[in-house]
Amino acid sequence: MALDEPKDDDEIVKDNGFTYLINKELFEQAKPINVDFVDSGMGQGFSISSKLEMGGGECSSSCAC
Repeated sequence: MALDEPKDDDEIVKDNGFTYLINKELFEQAKPINVDFVDSGMGQGFSISSKLEMGGGECSSSCAC
């Protein structure tokens, strides 16, 4: 996750007052993509999860940024 300016090959998604820029090709491969803000005993930050086909099989990928 990073701050960026829109490019011609970006998909623009607006949700809950936030605007996300996602490379169109990656968006097609990863959708649905879920972004959430998590505040737990282990800390706080953004949680990003999606379904990506990686290594020949489908798996769920997520990270806290």
